[in-house]
Amino acid sequence: MQQARQSLINAAREMAARGLSAGTSGNVSLRVDAGILITPSAVPYESLTPEMIPLLRPDGGYEGHYRPSSEWRFHLDIYLARPEVGGVVHHHAPYTTALAMARREIPACHYMIARFGGAPLRLAAYALFGTAALSENVLVALEGRTACLMENHGGIAVGADVAAALAAATELEVLAQQYTLALAAGGAVLLSADEVAAAVRQFATAYRPNTGG
Repeated sequence: MQQARQSLINAAREMAARGLSAGTSGNVSLRVDAGILITPSAVPYESLTPEMIPLLRPDGGYEGHYRPSSEWRFHLDIYLARPEVGGVVHHHAPYTTALAMARREIPACHYMIARFGGAPLRLAAYALFGTAALSENVLVALEGRTACLMENHGGIAVGADVAAALAAATELEVLAQQYTLALAAGGAVLLSADEVAAAVRQFATAYRPNTGG
Protein backbone atom coordinates (compact mmCIF):
# COMPACT_ATOMS: atom_id res chain seq x y z
CA MET A 1 0.00 0.00 0.00
CA GLN A 2 2.91 2.36 0.74
CA GLN A 3 4.18 1.90 -2.81
CA ALA A 4 0.72 2.61 -4.25
CA ARG A 5 0.45 5.78 -2.18
CA GLN A 6 3.85 6.94 -3.42
CA SER A 7 2.89 6.25 -7.04
CA LEU A 8 -0.19 8.42 -6.53
CA ILE A 9 1.95 11.23 -5.13
CA ASN A 10 4.35 10.90 -8.05
CA ALA A 11 1.48 11.17 -10.53
CA ALA A 12 0.05 14.23 -8.78
CA ARG A 13 3.42 15.97 -8.80
CA GLU A 14 3.96 15.06 -12.44
CA MET A 15 0.52 16.50 -13.26
CA ALA A 16 1.66 19.80 -11.75
CA ALA A 17 5.07 19.62 -13.45
CA ARG A 18 3.36 19.22 -16.84
CA GLY A 19 1.38 22.41 -16.25
CA LEU A 20 -1.94 20.62 -15.94
CA SER A 21 -2.72 22.04 -12.50
CA ALA A 22 -1.77 24.99 -10.34
CA GLY A 23 -1.64 25.18 -6.56
CA THR A 24 -3.91 22.52 -5.11
CA SER A 25 -6.28 22.39 -8.09
CA GLY A 26 -7.08 19.05 -9.67
CA ASN A 27 -7.00 15.62 -8.05
CA VAL A 28 -5.71 12.12 -8.76
CA SER A 29 -6.83 8.68 -7.63
CA LEU A 30 -6.06 5.01 -8.15
CA ARG A 31 -7.84 1.77 -7.42
CA VAL A 32 -6.38 -0.69 -4.90
CA ASP A 33 -7.78 -3.90 -3.44
CA ALA A 34 -8.94 -2.14 -0.28
CA GLY A 35 -10.68 0.75 -2.06
CA ILE A 36 -9.48 3.96 -3.68
CA LEU A 37 -6.44 6.05 -2.87
CA ILE A 38 -7.05 9.73 -3.62
CA THR A 39 -5.17 12.97 -3.12
CA PRO A 40 -6.31 14.87 -0.02
CA SER A 41 -8.13 18.18 -0.10
CA ALA A 42 -6.23 21.48 0.04
CA VAL A 43 -2.72 20.04 0.41
CA PRO A 44 0.02 21.17 -2.03
CA TYR A 45 1.32 18.22 -4.01
CA GLU A 46 4.94 18.94 -3.09
CA SER A 47 4.01 18.56 0.59
CA LEU A 48 2.37 15.15 0.29
CA THR A 49 3.69 12.09 2.07
CA PRO A 50 2.29 8.55 1.81
CA GLU A 51 0.74 8.83 5.28
CA MET A 52 -1.35 11.78 4.12
CA ILE A 53 -3.15 9.85 1.36
CA PRO A 54 -6.66 8.81 2.47
CA LEU A 55 -8.26 5.51 1.52
CA LEU A 56 -11.76 6.01 0.15
CA ARG A 57 -14.20 3.16 0.78
CA PRO A 58 -17.00 2.10 -1.62
CA ASP A 59 -19.60 3.49 0.81
CA GLY A 60 -18.06 6.97 0.58
CA GLY A 61 -16.35 6.84 3.96
CA TYR A 62 -12.61 7.13 4.27
CA GLU A 63 -9.68 6.08 6.41
CA GLY A 64 -6.84 8.43 7.31
CA HIS A 65 -6.15 11.71 9.05
CA TYR A 66 -6.64 13.88 5.94
CA ARG A 67 -9.99 14.29 4.22
CA PRO A 68 -10.20 13.25 0.56
CA SER A 69 -10.39 15.68 -2.33
CA SER A 70 -13.65 17.58 -2.52
CA GLU A 71 -14.24 15.78 -5.84
CA TRP A 72 -14.06 12.30 -4.27
CA ARG A 73 -17.63 11.56 -5.35
CA PHE A 74 -17.09 11.44 -9.11
CA HIS A 75 -13.86 9.49 -8.60
CA LEU A 76 -15.75 6.88 -6.59
CA ASP A 77 -18.67 6.74 -9.01
CA ILE A 78 -16.38 6.32 -12.01
CA TYR A 79 -14.72 3.30 -10.37
CA LEU A 80 -18.07 1.79 -9.43
CA ALA A 81 -19.44 2.23 -12.96
CA ARG A 82 -16.26 1.37 -14.90
CA PRO A 83 -14.51 -1.77 -13.60
CA GLU A 84 -11.79 -1.45 -16.27
CA VAL A 85 -10.65 1.90 -14.82
CA GLY A 86 -7.71 1.82 -12.40
CA GLY A 87 -6.74 5.51 -12.36
CA VAL A 88 -8.50 8.89 -12.65
CA VAL A 89 -6.95 12.32 -13.23
CA HIS A 90 -8.94 15.56 -13.01
CA HIS A 91 -7.23 18.81 -13.97
CA HIS A 92 -7.87 22.48 -14.71
CA ALA A 93 -5.31 22.70 -17.51
CA PRO A 94 -5.48 25.96 -19.49
CA TYR A 95 -6.84 24.89 -22.90
CA THR A 96 -9.10 22.15 -21.57
CA THR A 97 -10.54 24.61 -19.06
CA ALA A 98 -10.88 27.37 -21.65
CA LEU A 99 -13.04 25.11 -23.82
CA ALA A 100 -15.00 24.04 -20.74
CA MET A 101 -15.61 27.70 -19.89
CA ALA A 102 -16.81 28.35 -23.44
CA ARG A 103 -18.94 25.18 -23.15
CA ARG A 104 -17.43 23.68 -26.29
CA GLU A 105 -17.06 19.94 -26.65
CA ILE A 106 -14.15 18.68 -28.76
CA PRO A 107 -15.48 17.35 -32.07
CA ALA A 108 -13.82 15.06 -34.61
CA CYS A 109 -11.14 17.65 -35.39
CA HIS A 110 -8.20 15.21 -35.42
CA TYR A 111 -7.82 11.45 -35.66
CA MET A 112 -6.26 11.44 -32.17
CA ILE A 113 -9.78 11.77 -30.80
CA ALA A 114 -9.88 8.01 -31.37
CA ARG A 115 -7.42 7.73 -28.49
CA PHE A 116 -10.33 8.59 -26.19
CA GLY A 117 -12.83 6.19 -27.74
CA GLY A 118 -14.37 8.34 -30.46
CA ALA A 119 -16.02 11.68 -31.10
CA PRO A 120 -17.03 13.95 -29.66
CA LEU A 121 -15.27 14.44 -26.36
CA ARG A 122 -18.37 15.49 -24.49
CA LEU A 123 -19.08 18.18 -21.95
CA ALA A 124 -20.48 17.16 -18.58
CA ALA A 125 -23.30 19.58 -17.80
CA TYR A 126 -22.50 22.12 -15.11
CA ALA A 127 -23.21 21.32 -11.48
CA LEU A 128 -21.61 22.53 -8.27
CA PHE A 129 -18.24 20.88 -7.62
CA GLY A 130 -18.25 17.98 -5.20
CA THR A 131 -21.94 17.18 -5.66
CA ALA A 132 -23.79 14.02 -6.65
CA ALA A 133 -25.32 15.99 -9.54
CA LEU A 134 -21.88 16.70 -11.00
CA SER A 135 -20.91 13.05 -10.61
CA GLU A 136 -24.03 11.95 -12.49
CA ASN A 137 -23.26 14.39 -15.30
CA VAL A 138 -19.66 13.17 -15.52
CA LEU A 139 -20.75 9.53 -15.88
CA VAL A 140 -23.02 10.48 -18.78
CA ALA A 141 -20.25 12.44 -20.54
CA LEU A 142 -17.75 9.60 -20.06
CA GLU A 143 -19.99 6.90 -21.50
CA GLY A 144 -17.89 5.09 -24.13
CA ARG A 145 -15.02 7.55 -23.61
CA THR A 146 -11.85 7.80 -21.57
CA ALA A 147 -11.99 11.58 -21.17
CA CYS A 148 -14.49 14.42 -20.99
CA LEU A 149 -14.73 18.12 -20.27
CA MET A 150 -16.84 19.65 -17.51
CA GLU A 151 -18.72 22.89 -18.14
CA ASN A 152 -17.03 25.88 -16.45
CA HIS A 153 -14.69 23.54 -14.60
CA GLY A 154 -11.97 21.42 -16.30
CA GLY A 155 -11.35 17.93 -17.63
CA ILE A 156 -11.22 14.30 -16.54
CA ALA A 157 -9.27 11.39 -18.00
CA VAL A 158 -9.25 7.74 -16.96
CA GLY A 159 -6.98 4.78 -17.61
CA ALA A 160 -6.14 1.23 -16.64
CA ASP A 161 -3.81 2.63 -13.98
CA VAL A 162 -2.79 6.06 -12.75
CA ALA A 163 0.08 6.35 -15.24
CA ALA A 164 -2.31 5.67 -18.13
CA ALA A 165 -4.79 8.18 -16.75
CA LEU A 166 -2.08 10.84 -16.51
CA ALA A 167 -1.00 10.13 -20.10
CA ALA A 168 -4.60 10.50 -21.25
CA ALA A 169 -5.01 13.73 -19.26
CA THR A 170 -1.88 15.14 -20.89
CA GLU A 171 -3.08 14.21 -24.38
CA LEU A 172 -6.50 15.70 -23.62
CA GLU A 173 -4.83 19.05 -22.96
CA VAL A 174 -2.79 18.79 -26.17
CA LEU A 175 -5.91 18.07 -28.22
CA ALA A 176 -7.75 20.92 -26.51
CA GLN A 177 -4.89 23.26 -27.38
CA GLN A 178 -4.85 22.15 -31.00
CA TYR A 179 -8.62 22.55 -31.32
CA THR A 180 -8.49 26.02 -29.75
CA LEU A 181 -5.78 27.08 -32.22
CA ALA A 182 -7.82 25.65 -35.10
CA LEU A 183 -10.80 27.74 -33.98
CA ALA A 184 -8.59 30.82 -34.04
CA ALA A 185 -7.48 29.90 -37.58
CA GLY A 186 -11.06 29.84 -38.83
CA GLY A 187 -12.35 26.53 -37.52
CA ALA A 188 -11.40 22.88 -37.89
CA VAL A 189 -12.55 20.74 -40.83
CA LEU A 190 -14.10 17.75 -39.10
CA LEU A 191 -13.61 14.08 -39.86
CA SER A 192 -16.63 12.02 -40.83
CA ALA A 193 -18.13 9.37 -38.56
CA ASP A 194 -16.67 6.68 -40.85
CA GLU A 195 -13.21 8.25 -40.65
CA VAL A 196 -13.38 8.37 -36.87
CA ALA A 197 -14.54 4.75 -36.71
CA ALA A 198 -11.63 3.72 -38.93
CA ALA A 199 -9.22 5.61 -36.67
CA VAL A 200 -10.64 3.86 -33.59
CA ARG A 201 -10.07 0.48 -35.25
CA GLN A 202 -6.55 1.48 -36.29
CA PHE A 203 -5.76 2.55 -32.74
CA ALA A 204 -6.55 -0.94 -31.49
CA THR A 205 -3.76 -2.25 -33.71
CA ALA A 206 -1.21 0.54 -33.86
CA TYR A 207 -1.23 1.35 -30.14
CA ARG A 208 -1.50 -2.13 -28.66
CA PRO A 209 1.24 -3.02 -26.12
CA ASN A 210 4.64 -3.16 -27.81
CA THR A 211 6.67 -6.08 -26.49
CA GLY A 212 9.50 -5.66 -28.95
CA GLY A 213 8.88 -9.13 -30.36
